[in-house]
Amino acid sequence: MAGATRNNSSVNHRNNGLVLEAKGYCAALQNGETRHRESHDIGDFCQLVSDASIAWIDYITEDLENEAPRVATTLGFSDVLIKHLLKDLRSGYEDFGNEMGILLPAILVKGFDVKLAPLIILLRENVIVTIHHTEVKRFSRIRRYAETLMRRFPPEMSRRDRITMMLTRIIDENNARNFDHLQEIEAHGDKMSEELADPKTPRNILGPKIHQMKHALIVYLGGLWATVDALNSLLYGDADLISDDARLLNKLTGLVGEVHSQIGLAEHMSEVLASGLEALQAIYNNQLQILNNRLAFTVAYLTIIGTALLVPNTIATIVSSGMFGFTQLDIIWYLPLLIISTVLATFSAWFAVKRMGFIPKGPE
Repeated sequence: MAGATRNNSSVNHRNNGLVLEAKGYCAALQNGETRHRESHDIGDFCQLVSDASIAWIDYITEDLENEAPRVATTLGFSDVLIKHLLKDLRSGYEDFGNEMGILLPAILVKGFDVKLAPLIILLRENVIVTIHHTEVKRFSRIRRYAETLMRRFPPEMSRRDRITMMLTRIIDENNARNFDHLQEIEAHGDKMSEELADPKTPRNILGPKIHQMKHALIVYLGGLWATVDALNSLLYGDADLISDDARLLNKLTGLVGEVHSQIGLAEHMSEVLASGLEALQAIYNNQLQILNNRLAFTVAYLTIIGTALLVPNTIATIVSSGMFGFTQLDIIWYLPLLIISTVLATFSAWFAVKRMGFIPKGPE
């Protein structure tokens, strides 16, 4: 690529045979030609930035809160700017006139585990810097064609317009990756629906999974609303470093609209989940009611049978107690007495239970 330079001592390195992405990347436009450099030392980019009409630096770190201030100050940003942005790791916007910073949430999803990782964007007259955690890694595609994008800038385009266009592309890439994770949540939700539909799935497993999915959607929606808040601050903050071109500002407005669309989809997914849970709860309640009716039906008939057996058993106990001179000749009246008492006791118990309403209409 024309005019491209590299720091060969600190470009992509190998670990266990795999080529890993360099910690830092810089693409710059100088006198109509593009240059880029990859390095693990942020100081290697200072000269390239100072000679550029516009430059973009992407820096990956494992310790964002401690290393981001060092990276920012090395590139010439004030320490106060980065400290103000790091006060709230969800979203933020700071404009100091000749420099400004934006903090956007980068949503990371693994199953139902949703995290909001901070993405720091710093802007100055001729440079835009993105700093993020190693888990984020969502600008690999922009790294590949950043020089191509810069070469397409018209020579007469102002630096403010170039910075705004580059910023719009970076935010759009972050929004796109956030939206991809909603599809991942949806895929796991569909798998969970299969488990919910299976009556053999243990209820002690379903409860935690339902909670995990609801929590994942809540965290995801929180990240989207934080993005809207930061973008609205950028759009209506009237920053000196942002272009006044209506066409470019419309692109930023479009990004806000896209995030609102994602919020609508996430909320719709939450409503679908809620309606599914309500239907499932209704099914379970119906099953419990059926079981309760069957138990009531069984208990009622056991009560009748127990009462029917209790009366003749009492008569037999009294007669055999020796209080009466019971002989073999008394069998003629004794057996009819037991039969008649059993029938009368059964009918009386059934009538009483039926009159009291203890017998349901049917087990179903």
